Amino acid sequence: MPKLIRLYIRQVLIGFALSAVFVGLVLWFNIANLWHLVTHSPGGALAVLMFWLFNGIVFAGVQFGIAIMRMGGDDDRDGGGKRDAIPADPVPVPVEAGARTRRVLGRRV
Repeated sequence: MPKLIRLYIRQVLIGFALSAVFVGLVLWFNIANLWHLVTHSPGGALAVLMFWLFNGIVFAGVQFGIAIMRMGGDDDRDGGGKRDAIPADPVPVPVEAGARTRRVLGRRV
């Protein structure tokens, strides 16, 4: 299996594990009274499953994005681009700004 695929699967599993911890903490601390809503409604288990799944998708995407961005090299090198020197006395350059007119509903604009 290619290394990138293994990296992706590992990061997705980490993201869904973080999602499970997050959902567990939200229910444990009863944020927005979700524990009561989940335990006292017939679709509570489905709601928890969907909450975990959707947060897992988000957390997995963020986890994979962080992993990919951390793969880059060091960008703090002194080989930056060449910059032109700014002249000490800027010289104004005349620019002709001619306005064109057009007709809108029979009137000039």
